[in-house]
Amino acid sequence: MTKSSVIIVGGGLAGCLAALALRRARPDVDLLLIEADIRLGGDHVWSFFDSDLGPEEHALVAELVVASWRGHRVAFPKRRRTLACGYNSVRSARLDDLVRQILPRSSLRLGVPVTSVGANTVSLADGTSFHAPGVIDARGAADMAGLDLGWQKFVGRTYRFAHPHGVPLPMIMDATVDQRDGYRFVYCLPFSATEMLVEDTYYADDPELDEGGIGARISAYMAAQNWPEHAAIAEERGILPVAMGGDVGCLWKGAEVALLGLRGGFFHPTTGYSLPDAARNAVLLTQQTDMTSASLRALFRKEAEQRWRDRAFYRLLNRMLFRAAEPEGRYRVLEHFYRLDEALIGRFYAGRSTLLDKARILSGRPPVPLGRAAAAMFYRTEGRAA
Repeated sequence: MTKSSVIIVGGGLAGCLAALALRRARPDVDLLLIEADIRLGGDHVWSFFDSDLGPEEHALVAELVVASWRGHRVAFPKRRRTLACGYNSVRSARLDDLVRQILPRSSLRLGVPVTSVGANTVSLADGTSFHAPGVIDARGAADMAGLDLGWQKFVGRTYRFAHPHGVPLPMIMDATVDQRDGYRFVYCLPFSATEMLVEDTYYADDPELDEGGIGARISAYMAAQNWPEHAAIAEERGILPVAMGGDVGCLWKGAEVALLGLRGGFFHPTTGYSLPDAARNAVLLTQQTDMTSASLRALFRKEAEQRWRDRAFYRLLNRMLFRAAEPEGRYRVLEHFYRLDEALIGRFYAGRSTLLDKARILSGRPPVPLGRAAAAMFYRTEGRAA
């Protein structure tokens, strides 16, 4: 049985950011990061707005950012805007590279599945066990049955172009496309003059992913843009929760250790973005003097529950989107939202909307039937206040 001070189980975004933060800010902590795959971070792109992070969080992720833009765009049938707020992206390959550079080999255990996580012991499928006073579980989403959820699902392809594509800024939402399966939009990130990620995204009632159909629609979108000759060089897919209600405490039931990332309920209820929460939690972890499992579990469960309470307004808006609007008309909710000023929009995505922001978001005639809007506002999930 091998000993370490803190074991982080799960080498996705949340686990890797926690490991990087500890290694840099707390070299006194003996750290072990365990990941079942041979690569860290999987195969993903994570993005965030400049206004999503504070100075310490920006400093933590700065070396991970592979592309930054001074603004971004959105497009709807009746509204198009270019917004000045900066946008940034992190790729999993860069995350894998940096963690391997920063952490010594003795702090990494890759390529063997985890069979059990206990308060002080982590066991692997090859019979190895590791022991530490502090254990953190960051293995990704587990059972979310206690939450009332919609889904954001997507397939993305990275293309390489024979000549510059001429797209200067990210298109965060192109909702001028045919609406189907809820709310559909295309998301484009021009990583360079000749490389771009094009992602077809759906806010849908079910998590089923029609990869073949979505792939065909991406190809049709590419053909319609009159861009230079191009070829797909990579593909990713994902299904993210969109929270409408429930009790985040259900995710922590039976857990003996701290839970980070989606596993602990750390994600923006509307966008599904998890990087801001992951960065904030990583910084918070470095500030602790008591690194035992019991202390860390109490700390991060309290954080999860507080953020869940603070984000009730976003779950209300999600209910408006999913329950008050007809699937083919859900885009109007976002089109209506983007009439507002940029600072308010930035605070919304950062999860820091003020009372005045909330009043302004709800002001005016809603782009959904009034009766259904009222019903969505007061909807309860399984007897629990949403």
